[in-house]
Amino acid sequence: MTHGKYFEELVVGEKFTHDRRRTVTEMDNVLFSSLTMNDQPLHIDAEFAGQTRFGQRVVNGIYVLGLVVGLSVSGLSQGTIVANLAFDHVVQPNPVFHGDTISCETEILDKRESKTKRDCGIVRLKHIGRKQDRTIVCECERTVMFLKRPIGD
Repeated sequence: MTHGKYFEELVVGEKFTHDRRRTVTEMDNVLFSSLTMNDQPLHIDAEFAGQTRFGQRVVNGIYVLGLVVGLSVSGLSQGTIVANLAFDHVVQPNPVFHGDTISCETEILDKRESKTKRDCGIVRLKHIGRKQDRTIVCECERTVMFLKRPIGD
């Protein structure tokens, strides 16, 4: 298991290109839309979506956001995150379709000590999700509480 970074290891301005990617499947989109009670026909009805400007089903944007954040976990926050505190400035400028492969890049925007938890720090991250052709499909800023390195490590 890859271990994430502790608060002290994160440097403002540092950028990560995450190794993991994921190809989005029809099952991902339909299952996520169903589980979240989102019956938007653009996501789940091939006949309806075929008549739209996209000509096919569009993958649920909330799924795409979750996937982009998830792709950042390995090597960045796995085992060192305490909590997500906020998601800001979420934009999804281009659609994702079944068969698109999504990757993620992360930049450390800001960090500070926690005012209430001595063993934690607050970090603001920017995630950018891209398709296989490098088209941006999702950008967001995320504020996260990270653990500090344990004393003695």
